[in-house]
Amino acid sequence: MQQRCASHWTRKRFSYALIGTLILFLLISGVSSLILTQDVFADQHETTEVEAESSLNSGDTAWMLTSTALVLFMTIPGLALFYGGLVRVQNVLSVLMQCFALTGIITILWIIIGYSLAFNTAGMVKGTITFNSFVGGLGTFFLTGIGVDTLRGTIPETVFVVFQMTFAIITPALIAGAFAERMKFSAMLIFSAIWSLIVYAPLCHMAWSGDGSLFGDIIGALDFAGGNVVHINAGIAALVAAILVGKRIGYQTTAMPPHSLTLTVVGASMLWVGWFGFNAGSALAANGTAGMAMLVTQISTATAAVTWMFIEWGKHGKPSVLGIVTGAVGGLVAITPASGTVGPIGALVIGFVSGAVCFWGATSLKAKLGYDDSLDAFGVHGIGGIVGALLTGVFTAIALGGTGVENSAGDLVEINIGLQVWKQFLSIIITLVWSGVLSFIILKIVDATVGLRVEEDDERQGLDLSQHNERGYNL
Repeated sequence: MQQRCASHWTRKRFSYALIGTLILFLLISGVSSLILTQDVFADQHETTEVEAESSLNSGDTAWMLTSTALVLFMTIPGLALFYGGLVRVQNVLSVLMQCFALTGIITILWIIIGYSLAFNTAGMVKGTITFNSFVGGLGTFFLTGIGVDTLRGTIPETVFVVFQMTFAIITPALIAGAFAERMKFSAMLIFSAIWSLIVYAPLCHMAWSGDGSLFGDIIGALDFAGGNVVHINAGIAALVAAILVGKRIGYQTTAMPPHSLTLTVVGASMLWVGWFGFNAGSALAANGTAGMAMLVTQISTATAAVTWMFIEWGKHGKPSVLGIVTGAVGGLVAITPASGTVGPIGALVIGFVSGAVCFWGATSLKAKLGYDDSLDAFGVHGIGGIVGALLTGVFTAIALGGTGVENSAGDLVEINIGLQVWKQFLSIIITLVWSGVLSFIILKIVDATVGLRVEEDDERQGLDLSQHNERGYNL
């Protein structure tokens, strides 16, 4: 009787949460309708000016179509299989379901309002901090004003929308690795949906929206493909979630080995390949920057994988498959913010340092602090992102094989390494505070409505059956 009452109360809270979300959406829609006309006129004027200066480049467009497909490939099936193989057998479907469901949910939210919050530039002024330095307006709500002939540089804006959508999809999916095997599916969906709009979209805007943006213009921090926006952002949110949800039953007392390292290696391989779209695609053109980004991505990934392998070999006597693929992902993460501005020398150092530091983060640090980051989302993405963002400020230097930075005239000039590292550090701190605090608040709200964690019996049974009434394998 008590179980039925608890189940009824849980369903009731879930219903309240859905109703609240719908009301919030309607309120946002109402507000947007009041200001949409003004923003649309502004955007149409800006679009006309851009089109006058640019024309469609078929080569750039073809590369961006390919890159977009590669980045989506990173989440489904890449990340899904990578994470799916790492959990226990009774939870494999839950991880695959999370990645697949997030792909659908975030796509819808991105089209409705996410893209506008991330990339609408109304109210932004070069060199000046305004409200819109932190978040975009609603001028492209429901992609208003974006059509077949609308350009973003030399590619259709529709392609840019989908390319950036794939970044918005994979970021909350990365967080899911921290609370794998114990969070309710409903709680995961609600948290991820709110987080993508309140946390991810503004950080994306701060970094990549151009003149007047907090990171890219005001601070001058470099983040070519998502060190702050994707990895540090997801990493700190993952750590907060892992702590608030709590440890898995039997953590540190019961063996919890991955159920299929075969799936994990296949998923990691897909991530490696897909990451070329992630990094080289961020050039938004088929040019020399994209080519160098592809080269340094390969170098850093290979170096980090080998570094982790040798550290583990020396420490434990044998190199593990899990270790080398985790090291590779650490190298991919760390080179992401630097991939558009560093050269081969920088990539080698970034790969080596990230392989070593991520090994420490995923093993020693986690063991010492005692948090249960199930699949090392913070240890790899959070720590690897921080390493990469800081070293970007060093190896962007022309003297160290980097590109330097553009001055006001558009020419590439040498950087002041100390100053640039400070700029990178400042952007990291803002990201950690923004994402950490807001993630904590969102998780607390979700916990108060639907609850974060499954019941103990459901956790022991596994989320595949308790949350989805299915099994990953019927042997």
